[in-house]
Amino acid sequence: MSEPSTPQETAIITEPIIDVRGIGKRYGNVIALSDVTMEVRSGEVICVLGDNGAGKSTLIKILAGAHQHSDGVLLVDGKETTFSNPREALAAGIATVYQDLAVVPLMPVWRNFFLGSEPTKGWGPFTAMDVQFMKKTTKEELAAMGIDLRDVDQPIGTLSGGERQCVAIARAVYFGARVLILDEPTAALGVKQSGVVLKYIAKARERGLGVVFITHNPRHAYPVGDHFMLLRRGKSIGNFPKAEMTIGELTSLMAGSAELEALSHELERSLGPDSELAKKIKAEVKP
Repeated sequence: MSEPSTPQETAIITEPIIDVRGIGKRYGNVIALSDVTMEVRSGEVICVLGDNGAGKSTLIKILAGAHQHSDGVLLVDGKETTFSNPREALAAGIATVYQDLAVVPLMPVWRNFFLGSEPTKGWGPFTAMDVQFMKKTTKEELAAMGIDLRDVDQPIGTLSGGERQCVAIARAVYFGARVLILDEPTAALGVKQSGVVLKYIAKARERGLGVVFITHNPRHAYPVGDHFMLLRRGKSIGNFPKAEMTIGELTSLMAGSAELEALSHELERSLGPDSELAKKIKAEVKP
């Protein structure tokens, strides 16, 4: 009699929606991205971390269809793909939410939710926007993501930064996104609002989306991430599943442990070994 299979053996490994293999991007003689490899699967959050100039924006633009890659292969649903424009990426189910969110602050939430894709009713000269449907759908979709707004008629500019990010996420889900790319969604937010956004990233994963979370903050990435891909100067320095990495190790890799250690020694010499700043930097070096 055969032994029962373990949970690891019975787990279903889904095929990646996006499979990036050795992607690179050159602008003339300038290499912006080189030999980057990663996979994005349904129901997983992959966090792409790196400082300014690491290549995060270039990677986003390739996945979103704004730029075409110069090297490597981009597979979507197992088929080699090159997007000519963002509309093609959207048609493939890849939605990107940028930092500026592309919202009109003075318009109500429901107008921003359907901005550019307004449903209509009637025919010919009697065609008009279906306002009732848009309001009802906006409220229902936000509620499905766990967002309880007081009034979808309020201008979206009156919402907090975290709430606006969450409306953008819910909008992408409603319009058929299978992969959600979030460009530094917590960069300009405080601790509380960052927590709100992280909550809805986890909610999007629960709804079966593949999420690419672009950030420079390992402390925001670690709670929600399933995999971590680190970029430095346009190159990947590794792909790591969460089970193989602690928050300390992630922070150390992100900052560069050698640079941090040198900085801690320099601060000790300048400020003394009892300096709080030196102690803090030294603690970050430890895994």
